[in-house]
Amino acid sequence: MTGTLDPTTGQVGDDVLASLLADARAQRDVVVALRHALHRSPEIGLALPATQRLVLDALDGLGLEVTTGSGLTSVVGVLRGAHPGPAVLLRGDMDALPVAEESGEPFASENPGVMHACGHDLHTAGLVGAARLLAARRDRLAGSVVLMFQPGEEGDHGARLMIEEGVLDAAGDRVVAAYALHVMSSLLPTGVVMSRPGTILAAADTVHVTVHGRGGHGSMPHLAADPVPVAAEIVLALQAMVTRQFDVFDPVVVTVGHILGGTTDNVIAPTARLEATVRTFSEAAHAVVPERLTRVCEGVAAAHGLTATVDYERGYPVTVNTPDEVQRAARVVPALLGADAWHEAAQPLPGAEDFSYVLEQVPGVFVAVGATPVGEDPRTAAYNHSAHARFADDALVTGPAVLAALALDRLAQG
Repeated sequence: MTGTLDPTTGQVGDDVLASLLADARAQRDVVVALRHALHRSPEIGLALPATQRLVLDALDGLGLEVTTGSGLTSVVGVLRGAHPGPAVLLRGDMDALPVAEESGEPFASENPGVMHACGHDLHTAGLVGAARLLAARRDRLAGSVVLMFQPGEEGDHGARLMIEEGVLDAAGDRVVAAYALHVMSSLLPTGVVMSRPGTILAAADTVHVTVHGRGGHGSMPHLAADPVPVAAEIVLALQAMVTRQFDVFDPVVVTVGHILGGTTDNVIAPTARLEATVRTFSEAAHAVVPERLTRVCEGVAAAHGLTATVDYERGYPVTVNTPDEVQRAARVVPALLGADAWHEAAQPLPGAEDFSYVLEQVPGVFVAVGATPVGEDPRTAAYNHSAHARFADDALVTGPAVLAALALDRLAQG
């Protein structure tokens, strides 16, 4: 297996990393063409038939063991190395967002109101690119690679569903490590890879609050029980709660994004409704915030003689990187891409990811990959989820090479 593994260190050799990057550059146009095809035909949720077909066609001929999901249009490919060894997993999510695209790209969405505004088209094409790189090295590969093409990352718990369908054991034995990336249309220059040990992304929950009052005439509020000012007070009380009941170094973010109450200016509504997102960065905070938030909402309403109903919905857990796997990435990425390519984040990002379900089960690392378009400032470029978001195709050199290198290096460890 000389030329793939360094037998003295149990790590992938520099010569292999150099050839990996060269091959990633050589296949760029093929992978970019797949990304553009995916971008033109975005789909939402757990049912992505057109996307699944594009992935299956792209994997054809690579010699993989390919299966599809029963409860969702997932694709799982198992690449068997020529030599025995453990299995690792690489994930690429495939779903788009309900966003009307305004990027101006020549390959813009042809599905009105749906857009790959979060870069999942790059994740999907990039995982195909990583599969191509690894398949070309099968004869010197000790172990297996599970390729997890996942629908339903944008709120539909697709990773959890794929775990329930057995993706972590697709190679026959439980994978020993898992790796995933997320491209960023801003924040990071193209080619820069960022991560950190421990928490890398927040948990994301949703809360629905209904304040129950008694309707009446707007000119005589004393004869009614107005829920609107109580709802407004709840919004402010929740902001005081997160600063007074939680450690400033383990923060909680509550953002009320939707308020609904009343029909016109002179009618007091019988109810008012709030919807909020709740972000936490540790399991400790995640565990207690529902009870504390509920207590505040019910208490404020009770202080005014009203009641509140709180429906707290758990979303994605905290995404927690394994420190040893972050150390692997911090060693492999500079060796692959150069010393300036690796950046360790000082703090987590407040976004959420359902790759968290995978990292609850097996060691691994989630990394961010810069994809800011050429000529744009990462500090001001349109951010992920924007209708104007654009992603640099050159990230499809960086992403596949990084995923393949992490897989090779972990398999080299045995």
